[in-house]
Amino acid sequence: MNILVTGGAGFIGSNLVRLLVTTTAHTVLNVDALTYAGNRHSLDDLAENPRYRFAQADICDAAAMGKLFAEFQPDWVMHLAAESHVDRSIDGPGAFIQTNVVGTFTLLQAARAHFEKLTGPAKDRFRFLHVSTDEVYGSLGDTGLFTEETPYDPHSPYSASKAASDHLARAWADTYRLPILVTNCSNNYGPYQFPEKLIPVVILKALRGDPIPVYGKGENIRDWLYVVDHAEALHTVIAQGRLGQTYNIGGNNERRNIDLVLLLCALLDELRPRDDKRSYAEQITFVTDRPGHDLRYAIDATKIKRELGWTPKQDHTSGFRQTVQWYLDHQPWWQSILDGSYKLQRLGRAEG
Repeated sequence: MNILVTGGAGFIGSNLVRLLVTTTAHTVLNVDALTYAGNRHSLDDLAENPRYRFAQADICDAAAMGKLFAEFQPDWVMHLAAESHVDRSIDGPGAFIQTNVVGTFTLLQAARAHFEKLTGPAKDRFRFLHVSTDEVYGSLGDTGLFTEETPYDPHSPYSASKAASDHLARAWADTYRLPILVTNCSNNYGPYQFPEKLIPVVILKALRGDPIPVYGKGENIRDWLYVVDHAEALHTVIAQGRLGQTYNIGGNNERRNIDLVLLLCALLDELRPRDDKRSYAEQITFVTDRPGHDLRYAIDATKIKRELGWTPKQDHTSGFRQTVQWYLDHQPWWQSILDGSYKLQRLGRAEG
């Protein structure tokens, strides 16, 4: 297949592109605007691969999207491009509306125009996979899980923008018969994650000897999904999923934030001990909670397991160990980011 991946220089996107190019016979066009979180160096290992192509373009640019569809003639579109950090959405919601809502609309229109020109087998094999988040469902109490039927209840500008884009994708399926699939995933972690999210922040703050910030009392609970497991799930859904369906993708790995931070500190204690031999956990500092911070997310991934046979490969600790080791082994990658405009500063206070 010819696969057009949007946001392929980002965290999840780069892991997906690498999986597709190295483990399948597909040809991949990576379309990325290279905003602050897009990093072409995350895919330097694919630069000479004849089945990998890159185009720097904004999904909000209708002319650019139309040109890329016409030139590349994709069989599948895997749409991951998005503004994704909740804290940034609190400080600057406009970018989230533009990219996540307007950008998704623009891409859907380009896909629709392309699809309507196809005939025969080419039309039969076309697929559009819209990749989203479990945050659209809102917050869970102490019990229960998000299913594909859970009503939407977004609480942040980020989750509201993703909810809107999900609705657009499903509307284009119903109105224009575009062959759409939607996935909603839990929190991803792993290699090449921009160091503003919890796990890389903890690792890099620890290594620098800085206070490790934990929101509130650290009691918020997330279901953690290793990014390579997620990439494999996305390939499974677009290759085998039923058109028009939604599939929730989870890691079966719920943890309180404080317990996760303590685990990461213990792994660092083992893999890169402090010079004074004291625990990195001594650097933990509790800070004022994020506005509108949802208490708990947890995914019921029964449907994707039952229908498509996918389950995560990483267990409750193996993926975290691999992730800590990856950041220890790849300092040039993350140091180049920290040498730029992002300095691990806190965002999303909603002040002023």
